[in-house]
Amino acid sequence: MKRSVFTAEIEAAIQQVRADVAALHSELTRYGLIVWTGGNVSGRVPGADLFVIKPSGVSYDDLAPDNMILCDLDGTVIAGTAGSDRSPSSDTAAHAYVYRHMPEVGGVVHTHSTFAVAWAARNEEIPCVITAMADEFGGPIPVGPFAIIGDDSIGRGIVETLSGHRSRAVLMANHGPFTIGKDAKDAVKAAVMVEDVARTVHYAREAGPLVPIPQQAIDSLFDRYQNVYGQSGDARR
Repeated sequence: MKRSVFTAEIEAAIQQVRADVAALHSELTRYGLIVWTGGNVSGRVPGADLFVIKPSGVSYDDLAPDNMILCDLDGTVIAGTAGSDRSPSSDTAAHAYVYRHMPEVGGVVHTHSTFAVAWAARNEEIPCVITAMADEFGGPIPVGPFAIIGDDSIGRGIVETLSGHRSRAVLMANHGPFTIGKDAKDAVKAAVMVEDVARTVHYAREAGPLVPIPQQAIDSLFDRYQNVYGQSGDARR
């Protein structure tokens, strides 16, 4: 693909997203959400039909802004830009599909976190039985369809499952969690939180029957957390 010529404003936005996405991968290792080179974070470039994603199979210790890969919303690498000599993440087509079909999404994350993957292996949604789930996800965390890695099948499953759903996380069947957010950091937070609630609800169910939260209470908790909690103008702190 011929390299596009970007305005100074878009170039600055690209550099900021490169830095953010590179740094946020360390959060996946910090919280134990991935092993080896698995998992990925991507971020949409504000004001452009572009996103940044990590290269495939590169050690997390070696990730840096200059080896993040810039793609268009079809998942095509922008030639001549930093990192374009590398292959992008194997999930690039899935991320691209989400960005094309969910314009409100500014970040996408995939992990192989242990407890969330265990729920995905059973094709079982995580029921909303703790207030942290009601706050963050507004209800249960749904299961998406089984899909093979490599094309946009996973992306289609994510969009089909999360469209019209309050959850920012989906458990792709027999695979693992994908999360979305207003930006890459928000999507990483959702990835951290989905593993936390997956673990807690797993242990709770091992100890005895789960007690559901009434829907009215879930709605109230979600509204408070999304719109009131934290400092003014900074919801979801």
